[in-house]
Formats: sequence, C-alpha cells, structure tokens
Amino acid sequence: MACHCGLSAPYRDCCGRFHRGEAAAPTAELLMRSRFSAFAVGDEAYLLRTWHPASRPPGAGLDRRVRWTGLEILETTGGSVVHTEGTVRFRAHYRKRGRAGAMEENSRFARVDGRWVYEGGL
Repeated sequence: MACHCGLSAPYRDCCGRFHRGEAAAPTAELLMRSRFSAFAVGDEAYLLRTWHPASRPPGAGLDRRVRWTGLEILETTGGSVVHTEGTVRFRAHYRKRGRAGAMEENSRFARVDGRWVYEGGL
C-alpha cells in the first residue's frame, strides 16, 4: 500500500521512518508530506515534535472524526537540502461524518538545529 502522503513507497519505508525517528525529513516538502501522514495515522507526538518551538501549541488538535484521504502539493519555494527556509502550498482532502472536504494552506518551514520544522500557515 502506498504511503498516506501520496508517494508510491509503503508507509513504513516512506513517512513511517520519520515518525519512528529513524530519519529526519531532508526537505520542507517531505516534512509536509510526513506531517500529513501523521494526521492520517493520528501521530500527535510527531506533529508536535516537528512544530517550531516558537509557534508550537500544547496539542495538535487531532479530530478523530476526520479521516485524511489525500494530499496534493501545489507549489514549493525553497525548502531544499541547501535552504534554511521554505514554503509548501498544499491541498489536503478528508472525510468527516461521511462528507468529503478539503483544506488548503501555504505553510512556512524553517530549519532549527539542522531539522525542518513547521512554522505555520501564511
């Protein structure tokens, strides 16, 4: 089965390795994908661990009634292995109480101690 993030690798080899702490996402886009997968599997600890310390809330606000069903990456700026900042504009699809929905955000990412973290939406 392909990973929740939309890439073809199985979850355990794709975002699962980030969630387990075996590797860190090397780009802002891969961090975005891994955070989407964390929402899909309910991994609040990973979401909080990858949130910028200055903007990190006390909880990730997971809604167990929401089932995340797909991710589209619409645009990226910066965020490569040589950058310290980047943005990822995405559309995340979900189902809640049997109804389909989507949310779109242009997210900011930065490196803190060499690791990509989510700063917030623009």
